[in-house]
Amino acid sequence: MAASLVVLISGSGSNLQSIIDATQNGILKGKAVVSHVLSNRKNAYGLERASKAGIPTSVHPLLPYKKEYGNEIGRNKYDTDLAERIIALKPSLVVCAGWMHILSPEVLGPLEKQKIGIINLHPALPGAFNGIHAIERAFEAAREGKITKTGAMVHWVITEVDGGKPILIQEVPIESSDTVETLEDKIHGVEHKILVEAIHNIVSATSDS
Repeated sequence: MAASLVVLISGSGSNLQSIIDATQNGILKGKAVVSHVLSNRKNAYGLERASKAGIPTSVHPLLPYKKEYGNEIGRNKYDTDLAERIIALKPSLVVCAGWMHILSPEVLGPLEKQKIGIINLHPALPGAFNGIHAIERAFEAAREGKITKTGAMVHWVITEVDGGKPILIQEVPIESSDTVETLEDKIHGVEHKILVEAIHNIVSATSDS
């Protein structure tokens, strides 16, 4: 039976598209299906990508929670409800693909209890540029002569941002001719590949066990 993937997105959904393509005509065909796409932003183009592929979608925005409960309590309530939404979908695996919301223990704890794994894609090497603007920070470090390469990784999600155990890592050289834009293009190309490979490895290991 194919593994059920719930994909969390916030933006254009190019990584989501690579997953959809792989489930339809690539290495995930017959092994995994995207059963639901959830976004924290209603205008995320990834929702349209999912709809075009016939995949159910939902939107779970943070702002209404902050307005009703205040920042801290609203955030906690939002995360608790997010966990409940995900668990109700009964996924084999949750994939953060351009999901721009830090997952707190209120999300991760309930998922762990249900034995639902969650993975994330990050455009940097382990421990190098955790958090936001990783590509820009790597580019600036290269210009300062501090590094000559960066990369991308897929990792298990823990409470420490981008600090979970890596599943797949691929290095990307930073050339003297690179701009931020060309470096972004190179890293995005790597991201699409390793995200699909990581999902394939996880679902294959699960089906074999």
